[in-house]
This record gives sequence, structure tokens and C-alpha cells, in this order.
Amino acid sequence: MNAVPVKTDEVSTHSQRSATFNIEPLKALSTQSQLLIVVERLEDWSSYLPSDDLITAQDYMESPPQTHVGQRVQVINLCRSYRYLGHGYYCSLLAEARGHHVIPSVKTISELARKSLYGLALDDLDKRLEHALRDHPYDETEGFTLSLYFGQTDLVPLQDLARQLFEAFPAPILLVQFRKREHWHVVGIKTGAMTRLRDDQQDQFAQSLDSFSRKIWRQPRSRRTYRYDMAILHDPQEALPPSNSKALENFIRVGQQLGMDVELIEKKDYSRLGEYDALLIRETTRVDNHTYRFAKKAESEGLVVMDDPASILRCTNKVYLTDLLKRRNLGMPATEILYKERPDDLARVASRLGFPLVLKIPDGCFSKGVIKVQDARQLQDAADQLFEQSVLLLAQEYLYTEYDWRIGVLNRKPVFACQYFMSKGHWQIYNHKAKGAEINGECRTLAVHDAPKAVVELAVKTANLIGDGLYGVDLKQSGDRVVVIEVNDNPNLDAGIEDAWLQDDLYALVLEEFIRRLDVKRRGLAG
Repeated sequence: MNAVPVKTDEVSTHSQRSATFNIEPLKALSTQSQLLIVVERLEDWSSYLPSDDLITAQDYMESPPQTHVGQRVQVINLCRSYRYLGHGYYCSLLAEARGHHVIPSVKTISELARKSLYGLALDDLDKRLEHALRDHPYDETEGFTLSLYFGQTDLVPLQDLARQLFEAFPAPILLVQFRKREHWHVVGIKTGAMTRLRDDQQDQFAQSLDSFSRKIWRQPRSRRTYRYDMAILHDPQEALPPSNSKALENFIRVGQQLGMDVELIEKKDYSRLGEYDALLIRETTRVDNHTYRFAKKAESEGLVVMDDPASILRCTNKVYLTDLLKRRNLGMPATEILYKERPDDLARVASRLGFPLVLKIPDGCFSKGVIKVQDARQLQDAADQLFEQSVLLLAQEYLYTEYDWRIGVLNRKPVFACQYFMSKGHWQIYNHKAKGAEINGECRTLAVHDAPKAVVELAVKTANLIGDGLYGVDLKQSGDRVVVIEVNDNPNLDAGIEDAWLQDDLYALVLEEFIRRLDVKRRGLAG
């Protein structure tokens, strides 16, 4: 098997370039992996060495090579064009239908066809671009087009930006247009064609494809030992992570006992997701950061993922939960939605809820963006402050309890029960103004069957409205009244706290659910 596209212009350069690339890693691929390079016509590959992985678009569409059950197939679609309903488009479409991992995907093709779709992903790149080109000769020009090959460029200051563009729009060749109007901007992105490359570009393309091919298959060893490979996304620098370092160690250790190879990854490992069968996110999730992109990419790559994108969307915004609970008549504190455009509503809401009341931004976490107000003046000040972050706010009745309940729900069943006590001298579990260990209150974990039945039942009903993933439902109980405060798509699983009752069994429950879903997926492919 030889997928290295070395050029063959001359015998001498052929020999030199063949020596440049180490093709042994590709020859040593296990039977669990297969690489297919799709070209529109065989002559499109004439500048490169012959490859056993080469297949024409017509042959791929009509009679793709037979694959084994559980075999991973990576398709690199190098058709001349990806226009809608053309050869390139259908190759990617059929690849996805067959369960093959294809680059570019139909999603990427569709997004790059319209700037209104891909433009949103470029908004946060301009500042980085300005910094990267500040002292570079390109800064003296009004614009230029950069060719990226599998996310690689020889323009060193823009390599990090090139990687980010490739992660957002994975395609073999991207043509990125830069323009300068006071500041640098990315004004256009489109796919390029291998058949239009100059000689020097062909060399760079060959090297990039070689590097990309090796990266795809660089971990075959684990598949010889373990049934499945799982990645855990975490941030070692996060101040309040959903799992502490000991819990992450426990996931790895218990995973090995269950026949699963568990590896910790970070934000920089986005391009490696295709190496794994499953993704567990143990980093605080937000729709507007990389955690959501990881979840989306994992889902599109066919991985089993928790938290799944839909759960992140639903849980990270309390407006969604408020509407959901109201429509289902499930217990919740009296809640009103405030709109930035209607400042006169403050007085009416205060009259209905009374003081004190609690003001929240919809996507706050760990007690951030939550303010308790005692009177109309404090309400106005808090609203002015929080409306800077969101055009909608939640006003909620103040309901003090000594502790909150947290019920962990996995695949529609309760798995742990915790009591989170309020931080010392504070009305919330987390007091971000405190120092050291006093930032959060004490915790007590008990068996699910020892928690109040009404609390557990309401938690499970609420979580089941979100999905069948892993959730932490926060509730308050005051006398006979039980209300839901929020549902967390990324609940804490900390060693010494949530695992205090079940210990290793808690990690096993989570991992066994991944294995169950992976087994179902494998049987489905076999069928």
C-alpha cells in the first residue's frame, strides 16, 4: 500500500523524492484501516507515483472496494470540482452514506459554497491574522491568496491560522483570500483543485498529503490490545473542571480493565478526533467555544460522544429549560423572562416575584452570571450589568435551602445522588469572591435509593426531556415542594465527591454505556 504522491517529472527527481518520504508506516497499516484516494480521472494523478489506494470517482460511486466489518475507511476526495450534484459532491455524499470518513464532507462542501454560511466561522480569526502579519512582507500589500494543503502552509506566521481554517473546513486544498482595509480580513474561502497546481505547489501538496495520511493512522497499536479507543477532552489549566485529575486517572485505569484504551486530549488535538471511537468531554462546555466544535466534529465523524451537541445546546441555555419545564408542568421556581428591549418590565416582574429575587444570564455556569437582588435599585443595577452579556435574562423567585440536590442521570437512569451545601456564609454553592477551599461548600454523596423518591423521579423526568446522555440535574427541596434549578450536560464527576459511594463503579457505569453504544453501532454496521 503506497499513498505517498511523490512527483514523477524526471527519473532523478523521482528517486530523490522517493527517498524523502518514509512510506513504511503506510505499508504497515493494519487490516482495520483502509485509505482511498478518489480522483476524477486517472491522468489527474500522473504527476505522482502509482498508488494502490487510487480509485476513480466513477468506480468509487459504482463499485467501491469491499471492506471488513469494523474496518475504518478514510476517503480523500480529490475530484476536480465539488459543485452541487457533480462527481466530487456525489463521492462525498456516498462516502458518508457508506460510513466512510471523507474529506471534504458534504457539510464542508455546502458551507464553502456560500459565504453567508462560512462567514460566521471567520469572525474570531481577524485579530489573530492582524497579529500574524504585523511584521511580515505581506503587510505591505493590499491582499493575497494563500493555498493551504491539508491545513499546511509554508508561510510560518500563518500556520496556526491555517490549522484552524482546516479544522473548521477540512478539505484537501483551500484557497483563502486575504484583504487589508485598515486591518486584515479573510474575505473568501473556496476549495482548490489538484489538477491546477504548479510544479512547486505539487511538491508541497505531496508532502502535506503524506503527512496527513500518516497522522490518520498513527495509532494502530491500541486496536490490537483494546476493543475501543476513547478520548477524554480536558483542559489542565481550567480552574473548576468537571472532573479533577484523580477522576481522569480513574477513567483511564477502569477503562483498561474494561478493554477500552482511554487517552486524555486537549483543545490542540482537534484534528486527531478521527483516531478514536468515542469522545467524553470533561471540560466545561459552551456553545461558543471549542467544546461544542469538538462535539459536532465527533458526531459527524461517527464517534459516540458525551456530551452530544444537542444536549450542549439545550442545557447551556436556561431559557430553553424554563420553557420546557413550563410546558410539561414540572416543578420549577417561579420564573419570568426579561427582555432588554422592554426595561419597563422590571417593575412588573419584581411585583410578581417579590424580593429578594435572583437574576440570571441564560448560559451561566458554576454560579457565574447569577445575582441575588434585595430591592428595585439592585434589580436595575444587576439588569444593566447582565444585559451587557445577553438580550434575555431570567428573573426567578429566591428559594433558600441548606443544600441543593444533584442527581446524576445516565441513559435515562439515576446513577448518583449528591447534596451540595451552600458555600460558608453565602447563598450559593460557589462563592467566587471567596479564596481557597471556601469557594464552594461541602458535598455529601449517598446511594440513589437513599435520596428522596420525589427528588429522584423529578430529576429523571427532566433529564429525559433533554436526551439519553449524561446529565446532572440540580434540584431544591423545601418541605413537600421539589423544584428543578437546572440541568447540566457536563456534570461534575470528581474523585472523592460524586464517586464517594460507588467509587470505581461510577466510572465503569459511564464507560460501559460507551461500550454498549459502540457495540450496537458495530452490530449495525455488520448488519
